[in-house]
Amino acid sequence: MKIENLIELYLENLKSIKRYSSNTVKSYREDLRGFADFAKNYEKVSVKSITNKNIKTYLMELNEAGFDKKSISRKLASLRGLFKYAFQQGLLDSNPAIQIRNPKLERKLPEVISLDSFLSIYPLLDENKKNSLLIQVIFELLYGCALRVSELCGLNTVDIDLDNKVLKVRGKGNKDRIVPIGSKSIDKIKEYLSYRGTKFQTNAFLVNEKGERIYPRFIHRVVQKYLAKVSDVKKKSPHVLRHTAATHMLDRGADIRVVKEILGHENLSTTQIYTHVSIERLKSAYKKAHPKS
Repeated sequence: MKIENLIELYLENLKSIKRYSSNTVKSYREDLRGFADFAKNYEKVSVKSITNKNIKTYLMELNEAGFDKKSISRKLASLRGLFKYAFQQGLLDSNPAIQIRNPKLERKLPEVISLDSFLSIYPLLDENKKNSLLIQVIFELLYGCALRVSELCGLNTVDIDLDNKVLKVRGKGNKDRIVPIGSKSIDKIKEYLSYRGTKFQTNAFLVNEKGERIYPRFIHRVVQKYLAKVSDVKKKSPHVLRHTAATHMLDRGADIRVVKEILGHENLSTTQIYTHVSIERLKSAYKKAHPKS
């Protein structure tokens, strides 16, 4: 079987059987196409002709081309999944990717903003009266519920339970979770729903002026605009608000297992990075304020 045919079978499996999102499948496709092009250059057209050494050579070429270690690790993960699938389907006698290790990553702490910086965004939203309520709800849910952009865009009106102060979120791998909503966020959601009324016949919770579901690029643009006005963080993305929410919860004594459930992390180790952020913030405050520092 040709490597291109295997890739298409694998992607269809991710989409139809494992129910991966279209964005995730698209990312896998881009990563695997890069390897398919590499294999053609080495005349490794057949899946069975791919060896452990070929994969290592591919990773070395990515490194020499200037790809960072995180990108290389992601591409390797895609290849592992591809060859594991091929082995399980009986297309290979052995898995050539199984013993290849990830490159060692430098652990970077996520950037966060202060609570004062976040709160200073709201007075600025009056500048944009046309979309002010919509944008306020976007900030409330990205920070107040620590949502991912895709989760926010995917919310439907039926997912919002104001009586029980929770919302249902569909996260990575199409896994649902329940996230609490703060009282201030509820007030803003009620105000938005009242303003929006019933003029749009749609299941989507957050919509633009045409009644269309909001899209990730709009959220990225809005968040970048206002973060630039209140903070000097390098990466002014919506994920900064998710990082900030997690860090602030841990700063105030939240149980890390509870934070894990709110964020929708599969492994506790993913959530633990925010404890390092909190410790670094404590160290910074100590150095600035303590006479013995």
